[in-house]
Amino acid sequence: MTEPASPAASRWALPPHDDWSTPFADLLLQQLDLRPGLKILDVASGHGIPAFYLAEQVGPTGTVVAVDASRGQVASARAIQRDDLPWLRFECLDMRALPASFPAFQRITGNLSVMFFRPHRFEAVRGLLEHLEPGGQLVLTFPSLGTFDSLWQRIDQEMSRHGLTTERERLATHVAERPSAEEARGWLERLEMERISIVERPLEVASGSGQRFLQHPLLRGGFLDDAYECFDDARLADQVMTRVSEDLESMTPLIAQRCALSGWKRCNQ
Repeated sequence: MTEPASPAASRWALPPHDDWSTPFADLLLQQLDLRPGLKILDVASGHGIPAFYLAEQVGPTGTVVAVDASRGQVASARAIQRDDLPWLRFECLDMRALPASFPAFQRITGNLSVMFFRPHRFEAVRGLLEHLEPGGQLVLTFPSLGTFDSLWQRIDQEMSRHGLTTERERLATHVAERPSAEEARGWLERLEMERISIVERPLEVASGSGQRFLQHPLLRGGFLDDAYECFDDARLADQVMTRVSEDLESMTPLIAQRCALSGWKRCNQ
């Protein structure tokens, strides 16, 4: 497996100030067999982590197509790219429904992608493999089951204190819906992939308490939203979540589980 180039040698190195996408992308690159000339499809590409880095590494003899369902994200990535790396192309496409005419690639990557495969994750992975050449590699990263367990336990505790049975059931459903590493391995086993590997690494996320916690760009951007969605009463949600946010000490450290899933498509598939 080719080691990624050092950040100092890369104009398009992973941004060090990104405390979420970059650590997951680092784990992805550790699993990816990356070399010049490859054709790569990067799904849920967002604003280009790690698509820009991948494009720099494959060079002008390679190709990187980065797809995302968000027009805003695609526009942002194109604005960053400008006229650089002409063999890198950003497209607005839903990775769960790529057209049959879409080409095949030697590598398919997806940083923090699995969360967007809902509601049918296995079917989404199977659809991606239709665009992976035989002998090609798939590498996906995602926050796996166990991510921010201390947060969910504290919210559940506060819900229980208020006697919120329905809200607790909804929260438990949200938490259980997050895929585990072994569940992800099962997807690739069912698809008869080879050299399957699963790697999990902890990632501590720092946050202040109170409003700094509730408005944390990462937590509020998805994880806390899951908790708010458990409530029908917005004022009650604010009351419960405010109490939770003031008790940061009981939740720290906030640990996410970085999971990288890798497998190779059989040559006779």
